[in-house]
Amino acid sequence: MKKYDFLIVGSGLFGGVFAYMAKKAGKSCLVIEKRSHIGGNIYTEKREGIDVHKYGAHIFHTSNKKVWDFVNEITPFNNFINSPVANYKGEIYNLPFNMNTFSRMFGISTPEEAAEIIEKQRTEIKGDPKNLEEQAISLVGRDIYTKLIKGYTEKQWGRDCKNLPAFIIKRLPVRFTYDNNYFNDRYQGIPEKGYTHLIEKLYSGADIMVNTDFLFDKEKYLKLAENCLYTGPIDAFFDYKYGKLEYRSLRFENEVLDRQNYQGVAVMNFTEREIPYTRIIEHKHFANAKSEKTIITKEYPATLAEGKEPYYPVNDERNNEIYKKYEREAAGCDVMFGGRLANYKYFDMDDTVEAALELCDRIF
Repeated sequence: MKKYDFLIVGSGLFGGVFAYMAKKAGKSCLVIEKRSHIGGNIYTEKREGIDVHKYGAHIFHTSNKKVWDFVNEITPFNNFINSPVANYKGEIYNLPFNMNTFSRMFGISTPEEAAEIIEKQRTEIKGDPKNLEEQAISLVGRDIYTKLIKGYTEKQWGRDCKNLPAFIIKRLPVRFTYDNNYFNDRYQGIPEKGYTHLIEKLYSGADIMVNTDFLFDKEKYLKLAENCLYTGPIDAFFDYKYGKLEYRSLRFENEVLDRQNYQGVAVMNFTEREIPYTRIIEHKHFANAKSEKTIITKEYPATLAEGKEPYYPVNDERNNEIYKKYEREAAGCDVMFGGRLANYKYFDMDDTVEAALELCDRIF
């Protein structure tokens, strides 16, 4: 006899929304998590009175009122506005590309002057862009590409921009206004009590097994519940029968500093190629935490290797063809697949919540 209505593999945001709605529908859930904690990549831990984003900066933003109301029903969010800056050899530029950026880079003050310079530089590329470098220059010109895109992108992907496909950068946001708000969405913020508090509330009522690898004994765990939602890597579920899907990974270095303020902003990107990390996160600025110390995290892009976490799917033609084979295989079995790893697609958090709620609407 099955003990649970649902087995949820992975304890990230997608599974959390599903577990929460399942509980509201009177269903029982067992959650299996390979890591030592729940929460996936949005897990935060309190250190020195500061909520530290253990797996990189996570800023919730959405224009979907249903999604925003749902997460705020779980726990209140603050009004944090993401206004990152870029550091190129000590020169500081506002992001996204806006009039503050152009004024600093070109020594101009009007939108007309900025647009004229960018348009003139864009014409350097004739015909269809053949690689990422040409695509970026065709969108924002040589100067912005050289200082703010080239080095950062090459670190992120581990390849020269001339050897990256053009489709990776389909568009680059350019604003001819003095607006440093990175996102265009109507709603934006971070849980006042941290993401781990949000996750704990989403999974309250479910039985949870951490430090447990579902794939180590898949059939045993599947027998524990009537239904299964799998949010892990889809290629691993099918024993890599069509090959491994490629991901880029990340490595983090944390430092506790005996000062109140290190860089004056939550996220600073380092865009020169010679600096090995892509950004420094200063966690206290996400929630204006009061602490005599500060905690920073240097974020290094990395090749996915044994023991590392998959972060960014490499959605090139080869990998997408492999994923389509797994997708067809998944459609033919009685397990549900959802989330970033199971769908081999980079999801923002609001996309994850929306997709999970849509699945719940179909089931409950």
